[in-house]
Amino acid sequence: MSKIRGAFIVLITPMTEAQEIDWSGLKNNVNYFINQGVAGIVINGSTGEFVSLSKEERFQMVEVVMKEVNGRIPVIVGTAAETTKEAIEYTKQAKANGADCALVINPYYSKPKDNEIYFHFKQISDAVDIPIMLYNNPFTSGVNMSTELMLEIGRDCKNVKFIKESSGEIGKARDLARNAKGAFEVFCGSEELVMESYFVGATGWICVAGNVVPKLVTDMFNYFQNGEIEKAWAINDQILPLCKFLEGSGKYVQAIKRSMDLLGQAGGPARHPRLGLTPEEDKILKDILSNLNLPIHV
Repeated sequence: MSKIRGAFIVLITPMTEAQEIDWSGLKNNVNYFINQGVAGIVINGSTGEFVSLSKEERFQMVEVVMKEVNGRIPVIVGTAAETTKEAIEYTKQAKANGADCALVINPYYSKPKDNEIYFHFKQISDAVDIPIMLYNNPFTSGVNMSTELMLEIGRDCKNVKFIKESSGEIGKARDLARNAKGAFEVFCGSEELVMESYFVGATGWICVAGNVVPKLVTDMFNYFQNGEIEKAWAINDQILPLCKFLEGSGKYVQAIKRSMDLLGQAGGPARHPRLGLTPEEDKILKDILSNLNLPIHV
């Protein structure tokens, strides 16, 4: 069984008020999640503001986190880039530092055609011997990969072992899982469709909400795996307002960073031009955290 299973928390990149990376806070956050018993973590993802980080910062993020984790839990590293050459470079660096998997979205500005997306993933898979998680997210990349294209990539690219499906189309997750035939596994990438994704065959969740409720999302997966479905649904219902807020606010990075600050972990501001929550959004978030019985530090 793959060790890449369960709810993987996609980490923020904590920052100082000067918008520099808070490396000490990052290490503290990593240890906090490990102590919470999470299945694994993801760095340099969308929630980690990878497009707002320099190449040097992304490289350093991998080096610092992999050293801090020291093999205690699996780490997935986002290695996306607009060009195939850069994506290969990021993926090689992740492998060299001991990453367990690379998370790769299609180029996100050029809106590539199917044959270009296939070429991109085939080149990365052939160049770097590391498990790859293909990431379909039309909301951020502007391209909604077809089920047929993802199946083709999953079958032909030997290192594509996982697909993170974030289109919000539960039928797509179902068809990928049922037609994978052992070539790859499906991960949920839609915060509001987690239980549904588990039911149609997803073996994990790349999880934004887990920054706020790491133990709950971990328990939810474990309950589902153990057949304790009602307990899993109860957690799903409990965290759904948070998931809906993250999906619907358009400010999931700022919302998670604010939540981390409120919960006594390292958050800080997002990199500009992202601005913080409005007073109204902040009140909604605080109410959600209060309803989850979380200890808020004001």
